[in-house]
Amino acid sequence: MAHEETAGAREAALAEKADAMCRMGSMMLAAGTGSYRVKAAMGRVAQALGIEQLEAQVSLNEIVATTRSRGTFRTEVVEVPTPVVNADRIGSLMRLSLRARDGMTAAELQTRLDRIGRRHALYSRPSIAAAAAMACAAFAFLNNGRWQECLAAGLAAALGKAVQLALHRARLNQLAVVAGASAAACTLYMLLAFALQFVLPVGGEPLHQAAFTSAILFLVPGFPLMTAALDLARFDFTSGVSRLAYAAMITMATALGAWVVALWFGLSPLATPPLQLPLWAVVGARALASFFGVLGFAITFNTPLRVAVVASTIGTLANLARLAAVDLGWNALLCALGATTIVGLLAAFAARHIVTPRVTLSVPAVLIMIPGASAFRALVALINNDPMAAVLNGTTSLFVVISLAAGLVVARMLTDQAWIEANPHWTAMPHTRAQTVLLRQERAAEREAERAVERAIARDVDPDAG
Repeated sequence: MAHEETAGAREAALAEKADAMCRMGSMMLAAGTGSYRVKAAMGRVAQALGIEQLEAQVSLNEIVATTRSRGTFRTEVVEVPTPVVNADRIGSLMRLSLRARDGMTAAELQTRLDRIGRRHALYSRPSIAAAAAMACAAFAFLNNGRWQECLAAGLAAALGKAVQLALHRARLNQLAVVAGASAAACTLYMLLAFALQFVLPVGGEPLHQAAFTSAILFLVPGFPLMTAALDLARFDFTSGVSRLAYAAMITMATALGAWVVALWFGLSPLATPPLQLPLWAVVGARALASFFGVLGFAITFNTPLRVAVVASTIGTLANLARLAAVDLGWNALLCALGATTIVGLLAAFAARHIVTPRVTLSVPAVLIMIPGASAFRALVALINNDPMAAVLNGTTSLFVVISLAAGLVVARMLTDQAWIEANPHWTAMPHTRAQTVLLRQERAAEREAERAVERAIARDVDPDAG
């Protein structure tokens, strides 16, 4: 009987710890991060809780975890809703896992998770819509748009984002939400294209239709697309394939909304001519557009402003180098690969010092490099029953996106040795630079608190007493 009671107590203790650990993983997964990050965070808190071994499978919206401790084991299956990117929550949960120390209790972990779960979004809905407008207007300029195209794309993106937020709040099917937001943004862009013809200067050209796709860039599934590439590079097919399928479905829903509007207005797939500006003006304008474009995307992902500014700086440096190389006649695929490798390396360096997940720095910086013009021409070619042009432009877009993702994979392989291990021991993750930074911050905070107490005591002492 005593042996049974002891075994029952061990099972109950493991169940409590496994529940808290799985909640940690489910919150990270629901915030949009990749499989490796989820498993690493679960492994660190599992080690702190006294769990000896963790084996986990993570897909887009499911976690299957087996924990072992003191001769007993437990398997849990956790299902989460479709991920919605929340960079602030990803960062908070990552820092919680890095701060986990031996002796942590399940109740303590649950309390900290409750605190993170109660945090509100950093930005209001109007601010998010304005950020989407800023990002898409910047993207329109980088695709040779004039001020008219930038204005139209920005206003259309703001409406599209507002529609997306409203439909999401109504709990509609996510594919329907994306298609509706895409159609709304594209329709407003085309209406503005016709309206602005009456206010353009005499002899001015109407809006370039190739800037049409700039208005819907906020719908590109950047996080699932890039995390899918990272997971597949580690041969984590459970997560990588599910994320890739999800990204493809979101992209198709976006294209469907755009396709209906393009068919309705009878768009033409003509390329947009480059702007005739002095070199210094081109470089300066590209730098501003890249910075504010990345900043806008980062804000729509609920990224803290400090992290968003760092991501914008990284994206600006990499995108300026990419555009300069393309202007010199270099291969576009190599330019994309090199630029995102730079993004990944700079993100790895910055993430260690400001203690934030590198994916929150790299994905917004990469999104500004998406090949919108060739994707537009592929879409219109499909409408016009021109399969050769559709395949040519579609293949060009696909391989540029693959190159963008490959650059992040290369940078990750160069900067994270644990990441390239096929089957890492999740409850024995290596110590990281970020943990050292956090430990220094905690010690500095403790010393400051001690000094504050000493100063308070000194103020309360009466020198004339006794």
